[in-house]
Formats: sequence, structure tokens, C-alpha cells
Amino acid sequence: MPTLNLYTNVPVDAVIASDILRDATKAVAKILGKSESYVMILINGGVPIAFAGTEAPAAYGELISIGSLGPSVNGKLSSTIAEILQTKLLIDSSRFYIKLYDVELFTNIARMNRGGEFHHRSKKHS
Repeated sequence: MPTLNLYTNVPVDAVIASDILRDATKAVAKILGKSESYVMILINGGVPIAFAGTEAPAAYGELISIGSLGPSVNGKLSSTIAEILQTKLLIDSSRFYIKLYDVELFTNIARMNRGGEFHHRSKKHS
């Protein structure tokens, strides 16, 4: 289930929040190739944020997904969410930062570390 958490220092009223939730859900689903029924969006407005030394309107996001992330979609996802925030909250895209987490990638790394499918070579001391 792709989950996008958005935080902004701009107060967000219920109508604008609903618009952002709708638009972000559609965008994330389309870009990641997932059904909207599996996408979750959370928005937290009025959060104290300083970005680049000022408290001017800014936003921070974290998107967690099982697979579907990578170079071919990350830029499109970031720019699309930035565009939604710029349109709905007047946050300049240069004041938006997003972290993307691919749970599938982290799961594979954990398997490697546990000696799963991929084997880690360690030095044996005699």
C-alpha cells in the first residue's frame, strides 16, 4: 500500500485538504501503476517548519511503497506532488522535499544481511 505523508507549515482547511487528498491519490496511483484503492495519503497542515533558514511556506513528504519506485518514476512523482502543493497551497516547488522509501528494496537488503537468497561473504578467522 503506497502511503504518502505530507507535512506543511501552511494551515490547511478541510476543503483544500480534500482536494489535495483526491489529487494526490490519483497521481500516486497513476504514477506507481497501483489501484487508488491501495493508496493512502495523509496531510498535516500548520506544522512548524523552517526550510533554508526561513519559515516561508514549505512542505515535506515521505512516500513508502512496496516496489514501484525507481529512477523512472521518482522524478515524475516528486514534481507532480510539488505541482499539487503549489496549486493548492501556493508552496513553491523549490520549498518542497520528499523522501521515497522502497520497502521491497529494504526487504531484499535485510534478506541479504540474514544470509537469505543473497549470501554475504565474511572473513573466517582461524
